Amino acid sequence: MTKRLLSLFSGCGGMDLGFEGDFETMKAFIDTDKHSDWIKEDFGRKVILKETSFKTVFANDILKPAEAAWVPFFTNRGYKKDTFYNSSIVDLVKQHREGKFAFPDNIDVVTGGFPCQDFSVAGSRKGFKSNKGHNGGLTDEDGVANDENRGQLYMWLKEVIEITKPKVFFAENVKGLISMGDVRKIIENDFRSIDGQGYLVVPSQILNAAEYGVPQNRERIIFIGLNKKFIKKETLDLLTEEVIPDYLSPYPQKTHFKSKNKDLLDSLNKLKPSSTCRQALKGLREPNEENYDLAQRAYSKAKFCKGYQGNTEIKLDYLSPTIRAEHHGNIEYRRLSTNNGGKYNDELKLAQERRLTVRECARLQTFPDNFEFVRKKSKEEPYNLSASGAYKVIGNAVPPLLAYHLAKRLEEIWDELFD
Repeated sequence: MTKRLLSLFSGCGGMDLGFEGDFETMKAFIDTDKHSDWIKEDFGRKVILKETSFKTVFANDILKPAEAAWVPFFTNRGYKKDTFYNSSIVDLVKQHREGKFAFPDNIDVVTGGFPCQDFSVAGSRKGFKSNKGHNGGLTDEDGVANDENRGQLYMWLKEVIEITKPKVFFAENVKGLISMGDVRKIIENDFRSIDGQGYLVVPSQILNAAEYGVPQNRERIIFIGLNKKFIKKETLDLLTEEVIPDYLSPYPQKTHFKSKNKDLLDSLNKLKPSSTCRQALKGLREPNEENYDLAQRAYSKAKFCKGYQGNTEIKLDYLSPTIRAEHHGNIEYRRLSTNNGGKYNDELKLAQERRLTVRECARLQTFPDNFEFVRKKSKEEPYNLSASGAYKVIGNAVPPLLAYHLAKRLEEIWDELFD
């Protein structure tokens, strides 16, 4: 049975794509011993994952590059353009209050990667007191109220959950949130207060995408809430115990073992060694005018600045560092020259020092190659998406493969949870 998903802070659609499935990824990223039933088509080096029972019926984001990425890709999957709203969640909720806008009915799942900049260790860490507004400007501009600042947007996510009353919600943010005093506890308690304690909020967990086959060291905190109205009584009793039984946990089991030593195996749990940059980038040609993929031709030309963020070379036989939502100066190098400390001397005989291309960043985030991230506006193409905008939305995204793990786990326990 199709389960209707409402997506907030959708970005370019990493969570949406992962929850729906039916996308291409590297076979090496999948634990085929545990999840051979996930494979729809096997092409040797690549596979297409099966579709799930989840269907996105609404998505939103304030960023134009997010719209320019989301709409063309998902319309190619059969969606109407008006599924995506290039609007602030604050504006949409206010319009709903005034009876000028209605969220879709019969929602089963709500997802939302509420803005992370104010909680990230790489940012200013203003938390709930952000000086940025919901619309991208400053809070002292355009009459933006304090409860509409960027650090408070999870509360507007909370209101959408109260409006739509899904069976399940997922909220995602950066790991840095847990080191900001009681922020984690405050957010969990605020989510518990939905509909007068109507949701059971499972203790949040930090998930590292690398432990689910993504070739990237990327840690995120996940909040999950379950609607008590729909939970089976006997299941609700078990979920309220101090330790939730493993068979009911909504968090997916790890499939990969994070280690630099590719010969080191976790024999107890029989996990696969972590995926690598080499596996992710295999088959991509060097950027040149003959490349058919604009995203592979586009890469940052920012000069090398030793000692600054992003001015390091990726390790081909290990995980990539976290792909960030930054602009050209913070994108890691595919390879550095020997003068700048590069290790791939053999490659430098044939290829130049350069930063990661847009497509390479997308691959490291597990987006399929048919997801266009650079496009030029024309009569036939209404959306323009620059390399700078593409880097931003790719770095903001939830890796589709991690989202697929979340979706498949939820499918697995759905009938145990709900009547």
